[in-house]
Amino acid sequence: MSNHPKLLIGAAILVVMALLPLAVYPVLLMKVMCFAIFACAFNLLLGFTGLLSFGHAMFFGGGAYVAGYLMKAHAVPPELAWLAALVAGAVAGGAVGWLAIRRTGIYFSMVTLALAQMAYFYFVTSPLTGGEDGIQSIPRQPVLGFINGADDHILYYVIMAMFVCLWLLIWRIVHSPFGQSLKAIRDNEARAISLGYRASRYKLLAFVISAAIAALAGGMKSYIFQLASLTDVGWHMSGEVVLMALIGGIGTLTGPVVGAAFLILLSDALASYGEWVVVIQGAIFVAVVLLFRKGLVGTLSELPGLITRLRRPKAKSAEKLNKDKIITE
Repeated sequence: MSNHPKLLIGAAILVVMALLPLAVYPVLLMKVMCFAIFACAFNLLLGFTGLLSFGHAMFFGGGAYVAGYLMKAHAVPPELAWLAALVAGAVAGGAVGWLAIRRTGIYFSMVTLALAQMAYFYFVTSPLTGGEDGIQSIPRQPVLGFINGADDHILYYVIMAMFVCLWLLIWRIVHSPFGQSLKAIRDNEARAISLGYRASRYKLLAFVISAAIAALAGGMKSYIFQLASLTDVGWHMSGEVVLMALIGGIGTLTGPVVGAAFLILLSDALASYGEWVVVIQGAIFVAVVLLFRKGLVGTLSELPGLITRLRRPKAKSAEKLNKDKIITE
């Protein structure tokens, strides 16, 4: 597809996003965008680097706590609190990544899970985090000093702008020489090393970027809902972001967005069913893994090629019949 149609599609999507608050509750839409950013950050690690982290909730929840604490305890403006969450996520990502990337495969995943559980214990016991109550009633101070964050409709467009900018940032990273190097390491790390790539450094930097963006998403979430809780750092949150990426399609840029929107909207629609929501999500995950192994977006992107392949045998059969008919005559 040339750039012109892509720009038209992008403009159409932006128009639809701008009009959505007229029909859908803005807070729900902002929740979708926050988790979409979280899922995109996670996908940068799994889909484009080949590293499966079972502890990414420590960055998302950590960012929520850092931003929430600064905004409530010290009246820090939201934009500075988000920046602090971003920096904290990068620092934590550097420390965790430095330890974890020394291992590969399931061992890497288990290290991230163990460190995330240690972080969870800290958030439960620390007086700064409010224990099991979390940090509640976080004030919605004006963004940049003049944008009224207390108004959900106005705040929606702030979050929308941040979502678009962060998605474009991830798009740029993936299509940069750095992103191509990550793909080479994902596909064949031994070959990438033989070609001179310092795989450990590339993977560590990818981990830091992913953690920083995830923490920023958490900081945005704490501002929107005026709450940072243990749910944000729990192991099930790490599981949810894995589901979002897999359902939407890992290794794609729009897949995590679709997966996040699908799961958040599904949970909202089935909220009256209580704990059965988890069962339904599990059933959907199994169905996607069995029927759509590349996720919803990955499978849909392959449909044109599949249809073309299915048509070719029919065309060849018709051509053969025509030849046989000519020979017979």
